[in-house]
Amino acid sequence: MAVPAVIFAGISKAGFGSGAAFAAAPFLALILEPEQAIGLMLPLLMLMDVLTLRPYWRQWDAGATRLLILGGLPGVALGAAFWSAVDEDTIRVLIGAIAIGFVLFKLLGTNLRLSKDGGPMAGLVAGVAAGFTSFVSHAGGPPATVYLLSKGMGKTEYQATTVIVFWVINLAKAVPYGILGMITVETLRAGLFLIPAAVVGVWLGVVAHRSIPERAFFAVTYILLVTTGTKLIWDALT
Repeated sequence: MAVPAVIFAGISKAGFGSGAAFAAAPFLALILEPEQAIGLMLPLLMLMDVLTLRPYWRQWDAGATRLLILGGLPGVALGAAFWSAVDEDTIRVLIGAIAIGFVLFKLLGTNLRLSKDGGPMAGLVAGVAAGFTSFVSHAGGPPATVYLLSKGMGKTEYQATTVIVFWVINLAKAVPYGILGMITVETLRAGLFLIPAAVVGVWLGVVAHRSIPERAFFAVTYILLVTTGTKLIWDALT
């Protein structure tokens, strides 16, 4: 299950603006403890970030990138504080709720566009939300997307902006993940075996960015996320 989950994350991250890259975490949380699933994925996501940066280098929106990063860093700190204060079942419910919420966001996305008059504060708030949700489930895409949709940027500029923003946010998550015991020798060892899957996923994602309709990719993603999210919530509450 881990190999297809990581390949899927690579395709999404490299080809469709992060989007459903976080889906690997809820998939893995079905067979691992939440902190193991989240911790296992972070180094792999960081590798994907590095591999994805080159095709989109310097094609991002500098202003939007700066605001999302400035908000994202305190968002990571809030996520770390939250994680240290709750139990595993609460985390399962949250990951499941975010998975289902992501689908609702995508289905209603055309109605969730910020006004172009939102100004810098809108970018900072979106960054805080992206940093927090990225920390607890690698799901920072929706808050960032709500803000980026208001900028009217093209597909490649949008993709490049999400790549650089979440590269920085993921780097910021590494230290608190280690302190909280989410990244361990065991998760790093397991991650080594999944590196080829990450590389293949990123390569497929760059190809898919040019050839596969986003609608078809996310249709499959929605079904998987709703099923997985519901299962995580059910397991936590029963």
